[in-house]
Amino acid sequence: MGRVFELQEALDLMPKVKDLTKPVFELAASLAEELQESDEQEDESRTEELRDRLQALVESWAEAIRELGAEVKGLWLVDFDSGDGYWCWAYPEEMLEHWHSYEGGFSSRMPIALKPEFRQV
Repeated sequence: MGRVFELQEALDLMPKVKDLTKPVFELAASLAEELQESDEQEDESRTEELRDRLQALVESWAEAIRELGAEVKGLWLVDFDSGDGYWCWAYPEEMLEHWHSYEGGFSSRMPIALKPEFRQV
C-alpha cells in the first residue's frame, strides 16, 4: 500500500499535478495529431517514431505524478489514496472534487461532500 492522503494534503498537491499535466497533455495532443497524419500518409517510420515519443511522454508524466505519491489510474487520471478509497481528479478538471471507493472505480465517482463519513476540511 502506498501513501495515504488526507484531503487537504491532496488539495495542496493539485497545483503541482495540474502544472505537470497541462503542458504534457497539450504536447501529447499535438503528437497524436501528427501521428494520425503520418498514419494516413502510411509513413511507417515516422508513425513508429511518433508512437514512441508519445509513449515516452505519457510514461514520463506518469512517473512524475507517482513521485508526488499519487497513483495514475488512466490517461490524465490521478488518484490519491484516502485510506478508504481515492480522491480522484481527471484532466481538465479545475479542482479535486471527487472521491470513489476502492471497489467502485472511476465510474462510481461522487462529489467529495457525498463521501461516506466525510468531514469538511
